[in-house]
Amino acid sequence: MNSLDWAVLIGYFGVMVAIGLWSHKRVDNVSDFFTAGGRMPWWLSGISHHMSGYSAVMFTGYAGIAYQYGVTSFVTWSLPIAIGIFIGAKLFAPRLNRLRSRLHVASPLEYLKNRYNLRTQQALAWSGLLLKIVDVGAKWAAIATLLSVFTGLSISQGILITGVVTGIYCTVGGLWADALTELGQFIIQLFAGLAMLFAVMSELDGFSTLWTVWDKLPDGHAEPTAGPYTVTFLLAFLFIKTFEYNGGMWNQAQRYMATGSAASATRSARLSAVLWFVWPLVLFFPMWCAPLLVDAQKPDASDSYALMTEQLLPHGLLGLVIVGFFSHTMAMCSSDANAIAAVFTRDIAPVLSKAARGWSERAGLIAARWTTVAFLALSMAIATQVNSPTFKDIITVVIKWVAGLMGPIAIPFMLGLLRPFRKSGPTAALVSWAAGLIAFWLVNYPVNWAVEGGVPLQYQVSVPLAVSLVLYVLIGFVKPEDTPERDAVLARINEGEGDEDGGGGTGASAAVPAQDGDPAPAPQPRG
Repeated sequence: MNSLDWAVLIGYFGVMVAIGLWSHKRVDNVSDFFTAGGRMPWWLSGISHHMSGYSAVMFTGYAGIAYQYGVTSFVTWSLPIAIGIFIGAKLFAPRLNRLRSRLHVASPLEYLKNRYNLRTQQALAWSGLLLKIVDVGAKWAAIATLLSVFTGLSISQGILITGVVTGIYCTVGGLWADALTELGQFIIQLFAGLAMLFAVMSELDGFSTLWTVWDKLPDGHAEPTAGPYTVTFLLAFLFIKTFEYNGGMWNQAQRYMATGSAASATRSARLSAVLWFVWPLVLFFPMWCAPLLVDAQKPDASDSYALMTEQLLPHGLLGLVIVGFFSHTMAMCSSDANAIAAVFTRDIAPVLSKAARGWSERAGLIAARWTTVAFLALSMAIATQVNSPTFKDIITVVIKWVAGLMGPIAIPFMLGLLRPFRKSGPTAALVSWAAGLIAFWLVNYPVNWAVEGGVPLQYQVSVPLAVSLVLYVLIGFVKPEDTPERDAVLARINEGEGDEDGGGGTGASAAVPAQDGDPAPAPQPRG
């Protein structure tokens, strides 16, 4: 990098902070901070949903998969995400929106107190919080790895720089700042991704590279599934990502909650699904061509994209592509920070502290901001350990830990929204959650160590979710726990498939949620 590249990078950081400060004016209460007060346009929500779904791991871990195995990086990753989000556009998006517009909650998990009980809500909240700290830590490590390639900064220095800048804008401006910066980041990534695509085609056969390159690539590079990424892995990943990217990891749920109505949430999801199908193709194509242009130095080829960028792009454009790396990571990490802050201040803190149950709107907003800072600091500390023997490497954390552990947390939360599962109550939720976590540990460690060659990746990530799903449904039949109160909560979430725009942007949520045992929130007037 030279001074021009640094100018682009510093300018980008400055714009992100400025957007955060501008967004501060739109945040008056907890509802504004966590759900944009239900006033976010569907198209902004859709772009934000898309951008908050992937990070610099795309340019490190998945670039390595693309370098080694080719097209399977798209077929077994972004394609199932696109399909999963499209499925959830009618199944989950409108119901998640009604959590805010009808139950008047600010955290995705707030409704679980009335859908199940306080114990279930706390189990899901604490386990999800701990998983997200590790997940976001992997994202910081990924962007710091890229930064070290280009600038020579240490991993710790890279983590500190990106974490501090992200912390400023998402702490000051809440979800509005997240969404607006993600819009800017999407525009930057559009130019950066196209610049890299054109640079690679110019270096090879021009525009005809799109169809002539396949005969030159290593054998099997054009196969839809390859290596450990088999058809079974593809189906398992589709199953997992349908839950994860429709709200199972909470930050995507907030995007649906932030729109004005259930219909807008559905449109938001469909836009995100289209972007997930189209845009990764632009990003992946240069990665597929990378074996013809660079020799990766790392065993997992996670440095291949960075090496190719340095080789092909002139200064200025190089800085723009580096900014593109940052844009994805900062989008995901800031959205996760906001979701975790919502869960902690709305769901966990009132249980831990009597004082938290009496927070005013102002006190709740201050607590939300400090929680965001604390989460970012913890995840940055974890990031320095991602490549330790405990976690192994970035892609292991992202694929194995997050995909494997997400299912037991997401199953009770997501299926709890659907009327066909109304008989599955607290027992089903807690048993399926606990059994799924135990299954993850067994499959990935004792069983994996005992099996020659180890347990295939597709089973490492899918067995925990499958165990949770089967137990959640089965226990609901064996020990039904539906009650009139729980049925009433489900009725408010599910009724009104024809919701019209303009009805959801209602008043702010209360500063502190109701405690366990309280009835479902009463309907509030719209206006």
